[in-house]
Amino acid sequence: MESLRDDDPKTVGGYTLVCRIGAGGMGQVYLGESAAGQQVAVKVIRASILDEDSRARFLLEVDSLKTVYGPFVASFVAADAQAEHPWLAVEFVAGPDLLTFVQEQGPLPVEEVASLGALLAEGLGTVHEAGLLHRDLKPQNILLAPYGPKLIDFGLAVLAERRSTLTATGMVVGSVLCMPPEQARGEHYLDRPVDVYALGAVLLYAATGHYPYSGPSWQAIALRIEDPATPPDLDGLAPELRPLITEMLALDPAARPALPEVTRQLVGVITDRGLTAVQAKRRLTDRTPALAVPEAPISPAKAPVNGVPYTPTLVDVAAREDDDVSRDERSADESHHEPPEPAADGREASTPHGTNVARTPVPFSTPMRIAERLRSEYARGARF
Repeated sequence: MESLRDDDPKTVGGYTLVCRIGAGGMGQVYLGESAAGQQVAVKVIRASILDEDSRARFLLEVDSLKTVYGPFVASFVAADAQAEHPWLAVEFVAGPDLLTFVQEQGPLPVEEVASLGALLAEGLGTVHEAGLLHRDLKPQNILLAPYGPKLIDFGLAVLAERRSTLTATGMVVGSVLCMPPEQARGEHYLDRPVDVYALGAVLLYAATGHYPYSGPSWQAIALRIEDPATPPDLDGLAPELRPLITEMLALDPAARPALPEVTRQLVGVITDRGLTAVQAKRRLTDRTPALAVPEAPISPAKAPVNGVPYTPTLVDVAAREDDDVSRDERSADESHHEPPEPAADGREASTPHGTNVARTPVPFSTPMRIAERLRSEYARGARF
């Protein structure tokens, strides 16, 4: 996270922007706060990349995103496709992305890689059931929250892919390091195996710290991905994960397993290690470091006067409303009290703090008075 810059907006769509949390080819991502304090990720898209037709398609995509839900997908909050700078607000996840985590902490153990993959496969299934594809799944788009991984940015990935079909044949959109051959070739028609391949590349990175292919440029990497004679680099991958990830990285989309089969095999890896899926998930989430999240500063108009915060006075409303009715009753009760004993020197009795006061009984609040009456009535009728 980094501070806002001078040219950054201060508010977007009613959200107060707190800081920058990311950037991409399509725009900037900010941490925003609603008026009630709900924190969201606000993605502001550069107007220069959207014509009127693209804005209309973006609006359709936003409507589709509203149907995507699940524990492993950052949920849709709000959007405005007609704004000067179109924006999209989604659930803010207070956790590091997988790329940063592996770079700082190293690769994950086998059972935790399997748990991560099984959970993400379920999350991708939710996206697919809504009629969408992620198309840009990569470690940067997977956030590790204290309650499990979250998929992010599939909305903008869909938008980017749709724009490529409108503008240029063979245009490559997405992160090439996790890209399947058909996407690297710039094919227009893509289906669910695209995300299966990308998930396999993500799991390889989580387990080893490297991707299936590398090279001096994205063009060189894309050529290697498309070359049938160049198999993916699986060096360092545990034997338990190698067969499944090999299938997920198959050149032929039809040869890749479906997401339910991916989940089944990964859960099998977990159980073979003597754990349940829940235990493996707990090990994964226990690794997630706490993330300090900044907040919007208090505006001067709302700041405490002279630095002293306002403390509201607690009032027994029931006692106040009953005060007029019970005043005579309290007066009658007080008339039966003996006057206070004078002090030895003839002055009025004093409090423990030395303040001279008359010993006037403190009236009960209404609830206490009712309780006292009930107690007295019960005591009078009791046989012991």
